[in-house]
Amino acid sequence: MNHQDLLRVCIQNLLRRKSRTFLTVLGVLIGCCSIVIMVSLGIGMKESQEKLLAQLGDLTIITVTAPQKGKGKKKLDDNLVSQIRAMDGVEAVTPKLSLDGYTCRLVAGSGKRYVADWATIAGLDTAQMERLGYKLENGSYPARSGEVAVGQYFAYGFRDTLRPEGSNTIDRWAGGFDEEGQLLPPPDAYFDPLAQPLTLEIELDNGTVLSFPLKPSGTVREDTAKGYETSEGLLMSIADLRAIQQKARGGTGQPPPYESLVVKVTDISRVEQAESAIKTLGYTTESMESIRKPMEKEARQKQMMLGGLGAISLFVAALGITNTMIMSISERTKEIGVMKSLGCYVYDIRVMFLTEAGVIGLLGGLVGCVISFFISVTVNLVALGEFSVFNILPAIVGSETVNRVSVIPPWLYLFAVAFSVLIGLGSGYYPANKAVQIPALEAIKSE
Repeated sequence: MNHQDLLRVCIQNLLRRKSRTFLTVLGVLIGCCSIVIMVSLGIGMKESQEKLLAQLGDLTIITVTAPQKGKGKKKLDDNLVSQIRAMDGVEAVTPKLSLDGYTCRLVAGSGKRYVADWATIAGLDTAQMERLGYKLENGSYPARSGEVAVGQYFAYGFRDTLRPEGSNTIDRWAGGFDEEGQLLPPPDAYFDPLAQPLTLEIELDNGTVLSFPLKPSGTVREDTAKGYETSEGLLMSIADLRAIQQKARGGTGQPPPYESLVVKVTDISRVEQAESAIKTLGYTTESMESIRKPMEKEARQKQMMLGGLGAISLFVAALGITNTMIMSISERTKEIGVMKSLGCYVYDIRVMFLTEAGVIGLLGGLVGCVISFFISVTVNLVALGEFSVFNILPAIVGSETVNRVSVIPPWLYLFAVAFSVLIGLGSGYYPANKAVQIPALEAIKSE
């Protein structure tokens, strides 16, 4: 028998008992839906966790510090920067310095109208900012001496000296939160930091005040993983910051070692490897990996548990396939005997029954995936709170602002169909073997 004959006989046999075939396929369908939906809930949980962590900052950033706060033998220097930059999976590295330890204030506007009595000021390799993942809200990255990038909420740290005390600042949290707990846009600040002259003033111990004019070139998006300076501080080149430190020290003394290094790796999966390599050199590291990994482990465990519950339903369906095939053999014993008497190979008889079992699994898997898709979309729409045409696409493919409860990636559909077919073939293996072992003469005598 050729493949076309086997397939035709298979379809005829399945259609011979339509009700039984339908109920068996229904069992596989329910099992397939169960495993797809259960696993999709676990994937949705993982996606929500990743979005939550992403709100806390860049997950591919590693902060490197020296042991004993740099007072020991291990220092953060240019040699270490070169070593880390050469490591596998590292995309960019920058040293960081700050003006901690100095009494600083910032003044802006005509006549020094706006004053910030304190600010977080960081120096770094500004040429690496784009590669390090610093996102610009507007403007450009600092490229020349004296240029700085300001944090997203830099202007909210200033008070207006022309307004009365108590009403001379703007609270950026005053906008409140929406129904989903998301922070609403803050009210407008008093001034645009990119459109006003800016001066850094440092007061020395002897009362002398040093002034350093700065030129804001752009506004960076807030990212707490990279530092608070991305929120209400400012970032300048290390050369400019060291020049300020040198002048504040009166032009004497050696420049201090770097306080920390910011390392960006190419992918989240590279963070642990890069951290281990840096720790091997004797330095301390800090990243979001310590938070992300336990959450990922928990999500994986729940995903496996939910998938296991769905798999139980599919294995129950497998029993239904086995039962259907055994009943089919008992009804077709004489047919099997005739096929053997006419010279049909044992291999063909086995393949015929296995094909029937596989087709049942395939039909149940395909229909189960289609139904699972609609169930997943419905669950996501219910989670969004309203059935709207505009919410259908986010419920299917997701978006940055929408947290899907159920997420079905393409590989899950393929896995569900393949698993259903394998379950069908596995369930039909015993009945198929039983069919080929029936002696031809006894089969022909059977009524």
